[in-house]
Amino acid sequence: MSIKEREEEIIGEFEMFSDWMEKYEYIIELGKDLPLIDPNYKTEDYLIKGCQSQVWLNAENRDGKVYYSADSDAIITKGIISVLIRVVSNSTPQEILEADLGFIDKIGLKEHLSPTRANGLVSMVRQMKNYALALSLKG
Repeated sequence: MSIKEREEEIIGEFEMFSDWMEKYEYIIELGKDLPLIDPNYKTEDYLIKGCQSQVWLNAENRDGKVYYSADSDAIITKGIISVLIRVVSNSTPQEILEADLGFIDKIGLKEHLSPTRANGLVSMVRQMKNYALALSLKG
């Protein structure tokens, strides 16, 4: 499944909810389903700079595709990184670098976050793309 297809899937899921309280609850549920990150990656080196909460992110290249793992100390933030991982993981570095991730605006995520959380979202996307770039240069 392509990034675009996964984005469309997320948009469809969010359209099922009538208000933002339900959407927040859904984001929280998604965060609870995020697989645990290896404790070795819960260090300063893997913290995303620019996030209000602590968010640890790791990326690995397996067979030419990037796989992310993450965790956060804030449940909403954990849900947000979970959605991002779901959309871009299992893609090539080039696909990740070229992705516009327009689903973020289409589901209204950025506009319904506090300014500091919205900045954190931008930082998460930036770090995911930085990892993709680094892995493309390595590979």
